[in-house]
Amino acid sequence: MNVNMLNNIRKRACRVPTVLLLCLLVLTACKGGGDDVPVSDAGTIDHAASVKLDMNSETLKQEVTVKTFVDGDTTHFNVPESVMPGGVFKARYLAINTPESTGKIEEWGKKASSFTREKLSGASSIIIESDDDNWNADSTGGRFLVWVWYRNSDSEEYRNLNIEILQNGLAIASNSANNRYGTTAVAAIEAAKKGKLNIYSGEKDPDFFYGAAVELTLKELRTAVAEYKDMQVAFEGVVTKNYNNAVYVESYDEETDLYYGMMVYYGFNLSGEGLEILTVGNLVRIVGTVQYYEAGESYQVSGLTYRAMKPDDPGNIQKLGEGYSPSYKETSAQELVNGKVSIASGDNVMNWDYGYLALATTVEVKNLDVVGVYTTTNEESSSKGALTLSCRSEDGTEITVRTVVLHDQDGNVITADRYEGRNISVKGLVDLYDRNYQIKVLSAQDITIN
Repeated sequence: MNVNMLNNIRKRACRVPTVLLLCLLVLTACKGGGDDVPVSDAGTIDHAASVKLDMNSETLKQEVTVKTFVDGDTTHFNVPESVMPGGVFKARYLAINTPESTGKIEEWGKKASSFTREKLSGASSIIIESDDDNWNADSTGGRFLVWVWYRNSDSEEYRNLNIEILQNGLAIASNSANNRYGTTAVAAIEAAKKGKLNIYSGEKDPDFFYGAAVELTLKELRTAVAEYKDMQVAFEGVVTKNYNNAVYVESYDEETDLYYGMMVYYGFNLSGEGLEILTVGNLVRIVGTVQYYEAGESYQVSGLTYRAMKPDDPGNIQKLGEGYSPSYKETSAQELVNGKVSIASGDNVMNWDYGYLALATTVEVKNLDVVGVYTTTNEESSSKGALTLSCRSEDGTEITVRTVVLHDQDGNVITADRYEGRNISVKGLVDLYDRNYQIKVLSAQDITIN
């Protein structure tokens, strides 16, 4: 072996540790500089774990459990009465704004909502934290801005769900920099953009319905509503009631001699001509998205639009006629609570609860004895003064009549003594509460004292 060859071998041998050292330095840099910065499975910084919950800071903190999942950035939690009157804390997540999945349906909204549900459903502990030393209300006045922390076992550290949603590209910024964990929140957003995750991917949302509305009847929708979840549908019916940013629409089916209905939530998406179309008594064509409304234990249709410049747009709601009336189908308490209906579907016969098929339709039930009345007393609730009438029919069937806050002709709130111990007939909507069918009354004129 000559001298030149020997020198080359020695040079290569000397290079190997240097190359290995460079590789190790690069890997260390990619991981954020060591054990102080958590790293996700993808090799990127895990921003949700990089912030720590300090139980000794000046912020307010409360361990909670989930009462209702609303959407990706809003959850209702169970808390002690000392924290919030009524024991329900309506939380709006700080620093994030997830796409809509209730009322208005937007791309990636369903995935954001499912992400929040998945993380909190599996949690062994959940803690909400204020941004300072107060529970601060959001712009609606009814929700409070919080950081949400969770862990899956007592041996784990808490993770910041707000930041985790941001780093997964399931929310856009919402005053993200100007808060307690602002620097990390902004870094999480930039990471999601760089990684082209979900909202920032430039791709279509696989859970979003992009197709044309499915044309069907209210009977077809009511008897197969779960199959149309998150899909856009179109149907015709008569508007019977308008309450709390929603209308109730019903339609008669000759084959079964039944009315079928659906609650249609229009939220704050409509104005002018759009709202006029939804006037009670109008025959309308509804186009919207089917979704499950967990707080109401029922399905509803939402995401309505009306483009005044394009009145014939097939995606618009439309007025087809006027001068119609609610059916107020006369029904017995026994039929509503315990009745069964068989409906042929192709070669099969399906058995249904009468109450389920009648949901969101108008009925009249006569001769009910009011055996007890409960009044909502929560000072923080818009339902303060609403009545729950425990009733019994002539055959002994028990049924509940729930009202909104009722007023007499002089504008005074009607109290329990008006109905307690009396025999009444009611007109209202078939509703479901705590898995029991009941009658929902929206006006004092719909309760007659016999």
